[in-house]
Formats: sequence, structure tokens, C-alpha cells
Amino acid sequence: MRNYIMATLLLSASCVTNANSASSTAPQQTPQIIAHRGGTADAPENTIPAIKKALANGADAIWITIQLSKDNIPVLYRPSELQELTDKSGKVSSYTAQQLAQADASFKYNKTHNIQPKTGSHIGIPTLDNVLKTFPKTQFYLDIKSPDADPVTLAKALKKTLDATSKNEENRLSRTRVYSTDDNYLTALDKVNESSDAAHKIQRFESRDFTRTQLANITMDHKCELPADNKERWYGLELHRKVEVVEKYTLGEGRSNAILSWDKEAVDCFRKNTNAHIIFFGINTPEDYHKAKELGANGVMVDSPAKFKKIIHDNK
Repeated sequence: MRNYIMATLLLSASCVTNANSASSTAPQQTPQIIAHRGGTADAPENTIPAIKKALANGADAIWITIQLSKDNIPVLYRPSELQELTDKSGKVSSYTAQQLAQADASFKYNKTHNIQPKTGSHIGIPTLDNVLKTFPKTQFYLDIKSPDADPVTLAKALKKTLDATSKNEENRLSRTRVYSTDDNYLTALDKVNESSDAAHKIQRFESRDFTRTQLANITMDHKCELPADNKERWYGLELHRKVEVVEKYTLGEGRSNAILSWDKEAVDCFRKNTNAHIIFFGINTPEDYHKAKELGANGVMVDSPAKFKKIIHDNK
């Protein structure tokens, strides 16, 4: 039997649009629409105006990217360098949160879309605390991408922010959940959670590597080895992804390209646990939305809530 070493998968940025067909009896729940980076196709990503626009276009939840400022405050920004999206240069960790608020977070978006900003308008890099206060009832998924932050320092800063629910907000810990492609940050969160009771723990997704490995074992080797203990678990991964698979043999190894796609067999395996939640990433076409809905996804991450407002209306 093949032994797939998924830790060595080399992911391609390209996606495909076809997946194995699912049974016509698959669940038909309506997936939650999650605005990727606040709706990166519709407005400057990870900003308050983007979140407002996404919610106005019917988004059910918001996916935002978190980094740590120089003064250890969680702020919303994705790339490793500020010059990729703003009028500043250097790393987020080189600036205080107050200095980052003065950066023009709409600089690249306006330039790409040939938008002339209104006189006196300013879109800065917001703090997570300000975003949670501005949207006191909204559900957020927090994607940690801070490339140079100490994981424990970031976890403690995040816990401090999420513990600080203000008077007019719904509980921050209950309406946020953390994701990261770097297991070190998830491990640090678990460490911080050790000193908290169940009601005061940071909620998180399962490891991306674990999710991807299990999906590969199911779709490529038809092995279902997921726990069925009904503990609440959240999984997030692309609906389709091109991968390079490394197969170990007695006399060496072989490499081949494959398409890792969710299908009914995979979803059924993950749902052996009745409290499993599955979020599909990279859902940007009507075809992929229909597939995700057919498979019973709990949520789909989209770049343009404005586009999906029409797709969902046409799908009814």
C-alpha cells in the first residue's frame, strides 16, 4: 500500500474546477459566506471599509489576517512587506500600531483600480481591537501570518485583545476562531489556553498539515483514520489544489503530480465526527459554490461578496 508523505507536498497556486462527483443525496445546507481578507476583490483588503462593504453585500462572516506591531498589538495586514499594499516600506513589526494607522492601506488597491481617493479620506491599517469594537456582533476568522513574531508573544497579545470584550459587544472569544498555516502559532495558542477555563479559551482550527494529510489519505488511498469522538473540530482547506506527492518505496522514492479535491468520500470521513465543521477556501466561481453546497460545506471563503450576492440569488 502506498505511503503518502504529505508533509513534503509542494503546493501550486493554481486551482482546478472539476472534482469527483458527489452523491445526489449529499447535504444541501447553505454554506456561510466568508469574506476573504474582508473581501479583497471589492475593497482594500483587511480594512474597516472592506468589512463594511462585505457585510452590506451579505457576507455572514469575515476572514482577516493578523500580524503583530512593534508595540505587540495585533493589527490587520497580510504581506510580509508594507510596500506591497501601502505607501510605507518595511515590515509591520517595525512600526507601532499608531504609526500603522497613519499608513495608506488603500494605496495599492486605488492604484490598481485607478481610483482617486476623496480629499480628506484615509484608510489606515486597523488594530484588531478597533475592528472588533466597530463590528460588535460579527463573526471573525483570524488568520495569523506574522512572519517574524514570536509565537508565544503573539498568542499572549491575541488573548489579551480577545479577553477585552467591551460593554456593547458580543463576547469576542465566542465569535472568533484562529487559523494559521504555521503550526507554531497554533501550538502557542494551546499553551496560552492551558491556564484558561473552557469559556475563556481561544478557539482555533485544526492544523492545515493535519487536514491536508487526512484528505490525501482518504482521496488517494481510501483510508479514513479521523477520530469519531464528536469533539468540536474545525477544518479549513482549498476545495481543489494541485500538489506534488512524494511516495516512499523500498529502493527509493517517486514523485508525481496530483489534484487534491474534496469529494463525498472525504466529507463523509470528516463527518464521522458529528461536530466537524468544514470550510472550503478558494471558492470564486458559481461551479465551485454549487460543489461546496452539494458536499455540505459549513462555509466558503470568497474574494468578492458582491459577486456572490448575485450567485446566491441566482442559485435560489
